[in-house]
Amino acid sequence: MTHLTITQLTQKPELFAFLELVVFAAFYVRATIGFGSGLISVALLSLSFPVKEVVPVVLLLDLLGSILLGAYDFRKMQWRELTWLVPGSLVGLAIGALILAHTHAQKLTLFLGIFILAYVVYAIVAKPERMPRIARAWALPLGVFGGIVGSLYGGGGPPLVAYLQMRHLDKRAFRATFQAIALTDNIVRGGLYIAFGLLTWPLTVVFAAMAPAAALGLYLGNHLHMRINQRTFLRATLALLTAVGIKYLI
Repeated sequence: MTHLTITQLTQKPELFAFLELVVFAAFYVRATIGFGSGLISVALLSLSFPVKEVVPVVLLLDLLGSILLGAYDFRKMQWRELTWLVPGSLVGLAIGALILAHTHAQKLTLFLGIFILAYVVYAIVAKPERMPRIARAWALPLGVFGGIVGSLYGGGGPPLVAYLQMRHLDKRAFRATFQAIALTDNIVRGGLYIAFGLLTWPLTVVFAAMAPAAALGLYLGNHLHMRINQRTFLRATLALLTAVGIKYLI
């Protein structure tokens, strides 16, 4: 397996092109529906590169995405939704780190996959635009759940997506609010990766080389986001959640 370094990538241009294409596609999806870049990037890039090298690079790319989309959608952020989501996510990140230290995380993927697919089935039956509006009090437990998932699998999207969908946010507010939580997750995990020596200078150089592809994906994906209607947006999020759920069950 090839190491994720600029030296290795310049010697194998086909891998460099593959990396650029994956990053572009992942962040095109991220801008279109607000999440999913980490899942897509890690799942595909870990086929060719060591996962311990892929995850820190993707974290930096996700941090860039969270900052750019968050700044673009800043006025649409629903700050009241973050009151309990962010603290819950921080608690969940700590709990997830403890679980990861004492349990084989792979054993927990079955439960997560079942949870995600059960939510998708419920949303399809109820129709996403007609789902009942849940109380804001659900932000704390689902924020904790999202933080745990973030620690274990590199992204706590599914529980947070479920919460924000059932709060009936429009697509811009959904995307904006999700970026605030993702940014918190990125900063905390980035600090942990630096502390444990996982985020190194050579990987930071690879991030810098991939940043233009991510930025282009965000730019073009944002154009699609502005054009699709709310119904299409909701169904796109459910389609990606279905792929996530299936991935965790396999």
